[in-house]
Amino acid sequence: MRSLLGVGFIFVTSSCYLYYLSTALPSLEHQNSGLAEGSVNNASSSGLKFPSNLEELRWLAELLKKYCQDHYDYVWVLFCSAYLYKQTWAIPGSVFLNILAGALFGPWFGFPLVCVLSATGATLCYLISKTFGHRLVVKHFPEKVESLQSVVEENLPSLFFLLLFLRLFPMTPNWFLNISSPIVGVPIGHFFFSVLIGLMPYNFICVQTGGILSSIESIEDVFSARIMLQMLGAAMVALLPGIFLKMYKPKLKTS
Repeated sequence: MRSLLGVGFIFVTSSCYLYYLSTALPSLEHQNSGLAEGSVNNASSSGLKFPSNLEELRWLAELLKKYCQDHYDYVWVLFCSAYLYKQTWAIPGSVFLNILAGALFGPWFGFPLVCVLSATGATLCYLISKTFGHRLVVKHFPEKVESLQSVVEENLPSLFFLLLFLRLFPMTPNWFLNISSPIVGVPIGHFFFSVLIGLMPYNFICVQTGGILSSIESIEDVFSARIMLQMLGAAMVALLPGIFLKMYKPKLKTS
Protein backbone atom coordinates (compact mmCIF):
# COMPACT_ATOMS: atom_id res chain seq x y z
CA MET A 1 0.00 0.00 0.00
CA ARG A 2 2.82 2.40 0.88
CA SER A 3 4.50 1.77 -2.48
CA LEU A 4 1.28 2.53 -4.36
CA LEU A 5 0.83 5.76 -2.42
CA GLY A 6 4.43 6.78 -3.13
CA VAL A 7 4.16 6.15 -6.86
CA GLY A 8 0.75 7.83 -6.96
CA PHE A 9 2.04 10.93 -5.19
CA ILE A 10 5.00 11.32 -7.58
CA PHE A 11 2.78 10.70 -10.61
CA VAL A 12 0.12 13.22 -9.56
CA THR A 13 2.72 15.86 -8.63
CA SER A 14 4.62 15.51 -11.91
CA SER A 15 1.37 15.49 -13.90
CA CYS A 16 0.15 18.68 -12.23
CA TYR A 17 3.49 20.37 -12.89
CA LEU A 18 3.44 19.43 -16.57
CA TYR A 19 -0.22 20.47 -16.90
CA TYR A 20 0.61 23.87 -15.42
CA LEU A 21 3.47 24.33 -17.88
CA SER A 22 1.34 23.33 -20.84
CA THR A 23 -1.49 25.71 -19.94
CA ALA A 24 0.53 28.70 -18.70
CA LEU A 25 1.56 29.70 -22.21
CA PRO A 26 3.13 33.18 -22.45
CA SER A 27 1.72 35.66 -24.93
CA LEU A 28 3.10 35.83 -28.45
CA GLU A 29 4.44 39.16 -29.63
CA HIS A 30 4.82 38.02 -33.25
CA GLN A 31 1.66 36.57 -34.75
CA ASN A 32 2.33 37.49 -38.35
CA SER A 33 2.92 33.87 -39.21
CA GLY A 34 1.01 31.24 -41.12
CA LEU A 35 -0.46 30.01 -37.86
CA ALA A 36 -4.00 31.14 -37.33
CA GLU A 37 -4.54 33.33 -34.31
CA GLY A 38 -7.37 31.02 -33.28
CA SER A 39 -4.94 28.10 -33.06
CA VAL A 40 -2.74 30.05 -30.67
CA ASN A 41 -5.74 31.04 -28.57
CA ASN A 42 -7.00 27.46 -28.48
CA ALA A 43 -3.60 26.25 -27.32
CA SER A 44 -3.52 28.91 -24.62
CA SER A 45 -6.98 28.06 -23.34
CA SER A 46 -6.96 24.26 -23.53
CA GLY A 47 -3.24 23.63 -23.13
CA LEU A 48 -0.82 21.64 -25.22
CA LYS A 49 -0.87 17.87 -25.49
CA PHE A 50 1.44 15.11 -26.61
CA PRO A 51 1.20 14.53 -30.37
CA SER A 52 -0.17 11.14 -31.39
CA ASN A 53 0.20 11.44 -35.17
CA LEU A 54 2.19 13.39 -37.74
CA GLU A 55 -0.51 16.00 -38.32
CA GLU A 56 -0.58 16.93 -34.63
CA LEU A 57 3.22 16.87 -34.55
CA ARG A 58 3.51 19.33 -37.46
CA TRP A 59 0.99 21.68 -35.84
CA LEU A 60 2.81 21.53 -32.50
CA ALA A 61 6.20 22.09 -34.14
CA GLU A 62 4.98 25.17 -35.98
CA LEU A 63 3.39 26.58 -32.84
CA LEU A 64 6.45 26.04 -30.66
CA LYS A 65 8.74 27.49 -33.34
CA LYS A 66 6.80 30.74 -33.02
CA TYR A 67 7.11 30.63 -29.25
CA CYS A 68 10.84 30.06 -29.63
CA GLN A 69 11.16 33.52 -31.19
CA ASP A 70 9.95 35.26 -28.03
CA HIS A 71 10.14 32.62 -25.29
CA TYR A 72 12.96 30.21 -26.08
CA ASP A 73 13.62 29.41 -22.41
CA TYR A 74 9.97 28.50 -21.87
CA VAL A 75 9.95 26.14 -24.87
CA TRP A 76 13.17 24.50 -23.70
CA VAL A 77 11.85 23.93 -20.15
CA LEU A 78 8.51 22.68 -21.49
CA PHE A 79 10.17 20.25 -23.90
CA CYS A 80 12.60 18.89 -21.30
CA SER A 81 9.81 18.48 -18.74
CA ALA A 82 7.54 16.70 -21.21
CA TYR A 83 10.35 14.40 -22.36
CA LEU A 84 11.36 13.47 -18.81
CA TYR A 85 7.71 12.87 -17.91
CA LYS A 86 7.25 10.47 -20.82
CA GLN A 87 10.47 8.58 -20.08
CA THR A 88 9.94 8.45 -16.34
CA TRP A 89 6.48 6.90 -16.68
CA ALA A 90 7.39 4.75 -19.70
CA ILE A 91 4.72 6.35 -21.90
CA PRO A 92 5.01 5.31 -25.57
CA GLY A 93 5.61 7.93 -28.24
CA SER A 94 9.18 9.12 -27.71
CA VAL A 95 9.64 9.04 -31.49
CA PHE A 96 7.39 12.11 -31.82
CA LEU A 97 9.33 14.10 -29.21
CA ASN A 98 12.64 13.11 -30.81
CA ILE A 99 11.43 14.38 -34.17
CA LEU A 100 10.10 17.51 -32.47
CA ALA A 101 13.55 18.13 -30.95
CA GLY A 102 15.08 18.11 -34.43
CA ALA A 103 12.42 20.50 -35.73
CA LEU A 104 12.79 22.95 -32.82
CA PHE A 105 16.48 22.83 -31.90
CA GLY A 106 18.18 21.37 -34.96
CA PRO A 107 20.34 18.21 -35.01
CA TRP A 108 23.46 19.69 -33.39
CA PHE A 109 21.65 20.63 -30.19
CA GLY A 110 18.58 18.40 -30.42
CA PHE A 111 20.52 15.13 -30.70
CA PRO A 112 22.67 15.42 -27.53
CA LEU A 113 19.68 16.91 -25.70
CA VAL A 114 17.40 13.92 -26.33
CA CYS A 115 20.24 11.49 -25.55
CA VAL A 116 20.73 13.03 -22.11
CA LEU A 117 16.98 13.35 -21.51
CA SER A 118 16.26 9.75 -22.50
CA ALA A 119 18.99 8.44 -20.18
CA THR A 120 17.92 10.74 -17.33
CA GLY A 121 14.23 9.92 -17.69
CA ALA A 122 14.92 6.18 -17.84
CA THR A 123 17.08 6.50 -14.71
CA LEU A 124 14.25 8.30 -12.89
CA CYS A 125 12.01 5.37 -13.83
CA TYR A 126 14.73 3.03 -12.51
CA LEU A 127 14.87 4.91 -9.19
CA ILE A 128 11.08 4.95 -8.74
CA SER A 129 10.94 1.22 -9.43
CA LYS A 130 13.82 0.59 -7.02
CA THR A 131 12.18 2.63 -4.27
CA PHE A 132 8.53 1.71 -4.66
CA GLY A 133 8.06 -0.88 -7.38
CA HIS A 134 9.85 -4.10 -6.38
CA ARG A 135 6.75 -5.92 -5.15
CA LEU A 136 4.52 -4.58 -7.93
CA VAL A 137 6.89 -5.53 -10.76
CA VAL A 138 7.57 -9.04 -9.41
CA LYS A 139 3.84 -9.58 -8.84
CA HIS A 140 2.76 -8.60 -12.35
CA PHE A 141 5.76 -9.85 -14.37
CA PRO A 142 7.18 -12.81 -12.41
CA GLU A 143 8.32 -14.90 -15.39
CA LYS A 144 9.90 -11.97 -17.24
CA VAL A 145 11.76 -10.81 -14.14
CA GLU A 146 13.03 -14.33 -13.46
CA SER A 147 14.19 -14.70 -17.06
CA LEU A 148 16.01 -11.37 -17.02
CA GLN A 149 17.55 -12.20 -13.64
CA SER A 150 19.07 -15.40 -15.01
CA VAL A 151 20.44 -13.60 -18.08
CA VAL A 152 22.03 -10.91 -15.91
CA GLU A 153 23.63 -13.45 -13.59
CA GLU A 154 25.04 -15.43 -16.51
CA ASN A 155 26.59 -12.32 -18.06
CA LEU A 156 27.91 -10.42 -15.05
CA PRO A 157 31.47 -10.03 -16.46
CA SER A 158 30.09 -8.48 -19.65
CA LEU A 159 26.90 -6.98 -18.23
CA PHE A 160 27.40 -3.52 -19.75
CA PHE A 161 27.75 -4.93 -23.26
CA LEU A 162 24.64 -7.05 -22.74
CA LEU A 163 22.70 -3.96 -21.68
CA LEU A 164 24.08 -2.07 -24.67
CA PHE A 165 22.92 -4.85 -26.99
CA LEU A 166 19.44 -4.79 -25.49
CA ARG A 167 19.18 -1.02 -26.00
CA LEU A 168 20.50 -1.16 -29.55
CA PHE A 169 18.23 -4.06 -30.51
CA PRO A 170 15.17 -2.47 -32.20
CA MET A 171 12.56 -4.80 -30.66
CA THR A 172 13.61 -4.60 -27.01
CA PRO A 173 10.81 -3.43 -24.64
CA ASN A 174 12.69 -0.52 -23.07
CA TRP A 175 9.90 0.16 -20.57
CA PHE A 176 10.36 -3.28 -19.03
CA LEU A 177 14.13 -2.88 -18.82
CA ASN A 178 13.63 0.42 -17.02
CA ILE A 179 11.36 -0.96 -14.31
CA SER A 180 13.05 -4.36 -13.87
CA SER A 181 16.75 -3.41 -13.97
CA PRO A 182 16.99 -2.33 -10.31
CA ILE A 183 15.14 -5.47 -9.25
CA VAL A 184 17.57 -7.85 -10.99
CA GLY A 185 20.63 -6.03 -9.70
CA VAL A 186 21.75 -3.88 -12.62
CA PRO A 187 24.04 -1.10 -11.25
CA ILE A 188 22.72 2.40 -11.88
CA GLY A 189 25.94 3.45 -13.64
CA HIS A 190 25.72 0.57 -16.11
CA PHE A 191 22.05 1.36 -16.60
CA PHE A 192 22.48 5.09 -17.28
CA PHE A 193 25.34 4.80 -19.76
CA SER A 194 23.83 1.83 -21.60
CA VAL A 195 20.72 3.95 -22.23
CA LEU A 196 22.78 7.03 -23.14
CA ILE A 197 24.90 5.15 -25.69
CA GLY A 198 22.51 2.40 -26.73
CA LEU A 199 19.69 4.71 -27.82
CA MET A 200 21.97 7.05 -29.79
CA PRO A 201 21.26 5.49 -33.23
CA TYR A 202 17.50 5.58 -32.65
CA ASN A 203 17.61 9.14 -31.30
CA PHE A 204 19.84 10.33 -34.15
CA ILE A 205 17.53 8.95 -36.84
CA CYS A 206 14.49 10.60 -35.23
CA VAL A 207 16.16 13.98 -34.65
CA GLN A 208 17.46 14.07 -38.22
CA THR A 209 13.91 13.48 -39.43
CA GLY A 210 12.79 16.63 -37.63
CA GLY A 211 14.55 18.71 -40.28
CA ILE A 212 12.34 17.21 -43.01
CA LEU A 213 9.15 16.91 -40.97
CA SER A 214 7.00 18.52 -43.66
CA SER A 215 8.01 15.93 -46.27
CA ILE A 216 7.42 12.65 -44.41
CA GLU A 217 4.04 10.98 -44.72
CA SER A 218 4.18 8.34 -41.96
CA ILE A 219 6.39 7.11 -39.12
CA GLU A 220 7.20 4.07 -41.28
CA ASP A 221 9.19 6.45 -43.50
CA VAL A 222 11.53 7.10 -40.56
CA PHE A 223 12.30 3.42 -39.85
CA SER A 224 12.73 1.71 -43.18
CA ALA A 225 13.85 -1.91 -43.48
CA ARG A 226 17.40 -0.74 -44.23
CA ILE A 227 17.52 1.41 -41.09
CA MET A 228 16.19 -1.43 -38.95
CA LEU A 229 18.83 -3.80 -40.31
CA GLN A 230 21.56 -1.27 -39.57
CA MET A 231 20.34 -0.93 -35.97
CA LEU A 232 20.25 -4.72 -35.65
CA GLY A 233 23.82 -4.89 -36.97
CA ALA A 234 24.95 -2.32 -34.40
CA ALA A 235 23.31 -4.39 -31.65
CA MET A 236 25.17 -7.51 -32.75
CA VAL A 237 28.48 -5.63 -32.75
CA ALA A 238 27.82 -4.53 -29.16
CA LEU A 239 27.68 -8.20 -28.14
CA LEU A 240 31.16 -9.00 -29.46
CA PRO A 241 33.19 -7.63 -26.49
CA GLY A 242 31.06 -9.64 -24.09
CA ILE A 243 31.54 -12.81 -26.15
CA PHE A 244 35.31 -12.31 -26.19
CA LEU A 245 35.34 -11.73 -22.43
CA LYS A 246 33.47 -15.00 -21.88
CA MET A 247 35.83 -16.90 -24.18
CA TYR A 248 39.11 -15.58 -22.84
CA LYS A 249 38.40 -15.01 -19.15
CA PRO A 250 39.02 -18.67 -18.17
CA LYS A 251 42.33 -18.59 -20.06
CA LEU A 252 43.40 -15.39 -18.33
CA LYS A 253 42.63 -16.90 -14.93
CA THR A 254 44.66 -20.04 -15.61
CA SER A 255 47.62 -18.05 -16.93
